[in-house]
Amino acid sequence: MLEKIIELIRDQLHISESVPINEDTSFIQDLKADSYELMELIMAVEDEYGIKVEDDDMEKMQTVGDVLEYVRSQGIDLE
Repeated sequence: MLEKIIELIRDQLHISESVPINEDTSFIQDLKADSYELMELIMAVEDEYGIKVEDDDMEKMQTVGDVLEYVRSQGIDLE
């Protein structure tokens, strides 16, 4: 699951394979994403997993781990 989320992040934010991404990676600080890019990423996650992320929850997603935790909280099996 982490690999799929990382693939979505790389595609949406145009991040090179050479840039390390893990659960602690910050979208803003480490990947230099802006709010529009984050919105696009969340929309891709919604499409991929068939979930809806509320605006309040979206604002809390600062790291890759935050996204993983949210997807898990929606009952999606991440393994």
